[in-house]
Amino acid sequence: MQCNVPTDDMKRVLAIDEPGAISPLPESLTRDYEIDRACGSVDALRRLRQRAYDVLVTSSRTHVDEDLALFEESRRFRPALRAILLAPAVTPPDVIAALRARVFACLVPPFDAGEIADLIRAAADSIESSDAIQVLSARPEWISLRVTCNLVTADRLTSFMTALRGDVNQQAREDLLTAFREVLLNAMEHGAGFDSEKVIDVTAVRTERAVVYHFRDPGPGFDTEMLAHAAIGNPAHDPIAHLERRASQGLRPGGFGMLLVRKLVDEVMYSETGNEVLLIKHLS
Repeated sequence: MQCNVPTDDMKRVLAIDEPGAISPLPESLTRDYEIDRACGSVDALRRLRQRAYDVLVTSSRTHVDEDLALFEESRRFRPALRAILLAPAVTPPDVIAALRARVFACLVPPFDAGEIADLIRAAADSIESSDAIQVLSARPEWISLRVTCNLVTADRLTSFMTALRGDVNQQAREDLLTAFREVLLNAMEHGAGFDSEKVIDVTAVRTERAVVYHFRDPGPGFDTEMLAHAAIGNPAHDPIAHLERRASQGLRPGGFGMLLVRKLVDEVMYSETGNEVLLIKHLS
């Protein structure tokens, strides 16, 4: 078996393991990153004082409060450190605290090794600003954010929104977050052209009977003529009619995003100018 020897230019990841816990980090990461493991928060802090790490991954058994305390203490001498919190469970105040502390991502069970690996790579390699997700205002039931336009930010924000909606069943949560990410990426791509200097305003609201997401992009608005190039504008008898129109105009295959969104949530509403979208999912 070939063993990779760490080199000076390899990014370093410090993962905290608790006794008896199975690490959710995939072994494939060791090919590209130097992975060190700490036994608990005290050992992690000692290691962070001794050498620099690019990413800190917390234990899946510790509470967000403990993880944030460790992260804040670590940044006093490792200001560039990025943290990915693996928490057994979170509350909306926990998510708000993590967002305000500029945590890179927050994940809750069931953990997906592929998602964790992707976020570790993004945290280690991305040059994204630490204020790519700004908290404008936040209460447990109403959170308003301003986010920069890039794929890394979209993935990060989706992880926070997934953790935030631990109060709904798994299927509803998956539907919500699939729709959330699709509309967020649509706003970044079509409303901002993936210009990292532009921002999207995102609001997440939890009422007694529904989850509501509001997006506002800096673009000129939604052109109703574009419906001809999207699956949402197809007649019922011809669900792929838009593909031919897109090909004739040199557009890439696609256009199914908003059609999918309409199937995953109960209501989709646009503002008059079209650069604002409202998603509503009713909960039983």
